[in-house]
Amino acid sequence: MHTRTVRVARPDDLAGVDALLARSYPRLLKPHYPASTLVMAVPLIARAKPELLRSGRYFVVEAAGQIVGAGGWSADRGLAGLGHIRHVATDPDAVRLGVGRALMGAVLAQAQAAGITGLHSLSTRMAVPFYAALGFRELREASIPLAPGISFPAVLMRRGDAPVTSAGGPGGTALE
Repeated sequence: MHTRTVRVARPDDLAGVDALLARSYPRLLKPHYPASTLVMAVPLIARAKPELLRSGRYFVVEAAGQIVGAGGWSADRGLAGLGHIRHVATDPDAVRLGVGRALMGAVLAQAQAAGITGLHSLSTRMAVPFYAALGFRELREASIPLAPGISFPAVLMRRGDAPVTSAGGPGGTALE
C-alpha cells in the first residue's frame, strides 16, 4: 500500500467517505449477513454523516489520493468519560494492511486525550475480531434500528471503563 495519512475529516470529505462506504459495506458485510438484511440496510448505512465530518472527532485515512479508511467517536451525552465508536469502515482492498489499526489509533488517542475512559462499539459481525484485538470485549448481540421496520444485527462491545447504561446499551452506534 502507498504511504498513508491519517487526518481529521473535513466537511469536503463527504463524497470520498460516501464512496468508501459504498465500496466497503456491500463487499465486506456480504459473508456475514443474509442478502435480505443487506438489501435493506446498506442503502441506509453506506452514507457519510455530515455532522460527524464536522465534529473534529472523525478521521480519514488517505492513500494514493483516495480515502481508504474512516471512523471516529462521540462523547456520551449523559455519562462523563464514556464514548462511542462511530461509522468505521476500511476499503475492502485495504483490509489487513494496517489501515484500520492506524485509524483506530488516532480515534483512541484523541478520545483518551479528551478524558474518555471507556468506549462502546456496536460492531458489525465481521469486525468483532478487529475490535477484540484493540482491547474491546463482547457484551451481547444487539439490534440497531435504522428506519421503521428495519434493524441491523450487531455486537455490543466495550473497551476500558465503559458502563452499560440502564437501557442496556450505548447512546450512540458504530453505524450512526
